Amino acid sequence: MDRRSFLRTTGAGAGALALAGTLGGALSGCRGTGASASAVAPGTGPEVVVIGAGAFGVWTAYHLQEMGARVTLIDLYGPGNSRSTSGDETRGVRSSYAGRELWTSWANLAMERWRAFDEEWSPAMGDPLFYPTGDLILRDTSEGQIEEVQEIWDTVGVPYESLTPDEVRARWPQIQIEGIEVALYEPGAGVVRSRAACRRVAGIFQQRGGEIRMAKATPGPIQGGRMISLDLDDGQDSISADRYVFALGPWFPKAFPDIMADRLRITTMGHVFYFGTPPGDYRFSYPNLPSWGFPGVTGWPTLPPDNRGFRIRTGGRMGEDPDTSVRWIPEEFHERPMEILLERFPVIAEQPIVETRACHYESSATRDWIIDEHPEMENVLLAGGGSAEGFKFGPMVGELIAARALGDDRFSELDEEFRLIDLDDMEEDQD
Repeated sequence: MDRRSFLRTTGAGAGALALAGTLGGALSGCRGTGASASAVAPGTGPEVVVIGAGAFGVWTAYHLQEMGARVTLIDLYGPGNSRSTSGDETRGVRSSYAGRELWTSWANLAMERWRAFDEEWSPAMGDPLFYPTGDLILRDTSEGQIEEVQEIWDTVGVPYESLTPDEVRARWPQIQIEGIEVALYEPGAGVVRSRAACRRVAGIFQQRGGEIRMAKATPGPIQGGRMISLDLDDGQDSISADRYVFALGPWFPKAFPDIMADRLRITTMGHVFYFGTPPGDYRFSYPNLPSWGFPGVTGWPTLPPDNRGFRIRTGGRMGEDPDTSVRWIPEEFHERPMEILLERFPVIAEQPIVETRACHYESSATRDWIIDEHPEMENVLLAGGGSAEGFKFGPMVGELIAARALGDDRFSELDEEFRLIDLDDMEEDQD
């Protein structure tokens, strides 16, 4: 099967997800129940250590466990911590990626997995993680992004609505859309409670016998092209395993400077603001408003159960060391969100800022994920490059990373995707 055929097979929506054997029947609680799922009994397979408990890390540990591996998950600060890129309160989940057919397909599938995960676990563990807000893209022309998104949606089979300005005003009069000529609405999109999601996936992993340790893990000695152990700072000298998966996000250039510093750049800290909603006015609360996107800015309504506020994201500032960077947003950067709110949501502009968040975006040189073996250690897998979008793909990418770590061929059609690019080739492309 060539790559385009694979995309068409896996990208046709919920029906394709239920039918695609290579995806392991993931609608059943994200479990690998298909023929290509676990080849061994749970907990009897190889020992794997996953370093990093962000979205990529926790979902990789979850799927490794589903595939029968004995897994230890290590993070310096713990799952869902405020330093992590996944540590904000919420993250949008949509499939509108102009020019990215695979991302569109997998984001669409990931939404089904988020729903399935909630169906299985929320009744026992509390409130849902995924809130189906729908997503509204608002632009002044259909040329460019709008046309490209529609083309890929038509190819993949993503349900959407093309709306006129009058239709937008009739459905969501609380949005001011002067100057907007076209709108695309993706009803299946939504927002996930991100910090809670990382904690929940990690908690389920732990309930099933997985071990979570808080420690700084440093690559250990190499013998015969394999890493023998990790050095730890938690009072134990080291930990050994058959395979190691590093899912370090913005910490990659610090941990592997020779390999990742030029392939993965930590250049921006995204700025997120939560504004209070008017007392007694529920037009800006879920489910009365979709997530939305104007050029250069996105946001969504306040979500239950904690109702932290009306969320807006703007451009950020230059990134620093992820261990020491300040995560609140200085007042000098508050002007931009206020300008947007005054133009598009003037009622919210009158309300106070109740919280701010800043997180590091790690962007690969290819603007795509990196999921590949370490060039000098055959039992070490590197997984990162979320490019500010990785969280939503967690249920899908976690399975892909786990399969590659164990040599499972369920995604063999993508074997050459997400490799470490040659630095010489990268320099030629930049020239």
